[in-house]
Amino acid sequence: MSRQTRTPDITLFFLGASRAIRIAWLLEELNLPYRLVSSARAANGLAPEEFKAQIPTRLGKSPVIRDGDLVVQESAAIAEYLCETYDPRGRLLPHERKARAKAREWMAAAEGTFMIHALAILYARWRFPKSANASKYLREMEKGLAANVQNDLNWLEAELADGREYLVSRDDDGEGEDDGVSAADILMGFSIEFIFARRLGTDGADWPNVRRWLRGITHREAYIRAVERTGYSL
Repeated sequence: MSRQTRTPDITLFFLGASRAIRIAWLLEELNLPYRLVSSARAANGLAPEEFKAQIPTRLGKSPVIRDGDLVVQESAAIAEYLCETYDPRGRLLPHERKARAKAREWMAAAEGTFMIHALAILYARWRFPKSANASKYLREMEKGLAANVQNDLNWLEAELADGREYLVSRDDDGEGEDDGVSAADILMGFSIEFIFARRLGTDGADWPNVRRWLRGITHREAYIRAVERTGYSL
């Protein structure tokens, strides 16, 4: 069945305060109907076991979608599947070669660069012994790990220095909508929001262009609808 004629039968498995907001947001941008199976985090900050048991994957992680008889996990893979199946105009994943390559670059960087560097700091905080002496070493470790996060944010800051509202330029793309939002903004948006909210390597510096871009994309109607429907909050 072609992407133009396929009828969506989508269920989104959504854990609160997680990457799953990316997929709810993308579904709202595409105006796709979906069922929501959601859960708040348990008192320990993890996914409740009864929620994980409902997710039709071996890992039991969120986000996951089920579309008919197909199950897809991992944010970028879900985003690409939804765009390729239900976005024939290429609004969120452009058709034009350069714009599509750039969108995929940012989608990969959202996890493979930005989040992996930030999570190193978060995991150190979680696992380091809780003592005054250990805290001194943790601060030194965070300082060293912060360099990667700040380099990443400096890259994004420079890319946005021209004042653009969205990450991917559509100058050469005549097929998509003209507002410019893409799956790259959606995937990267969570990563940056998470880094800022948890102050993961950000102390002592600021990135005004990044903050301007983040404010803009999180004021989109589709993002607001996704937050209201899912109850998402960091």
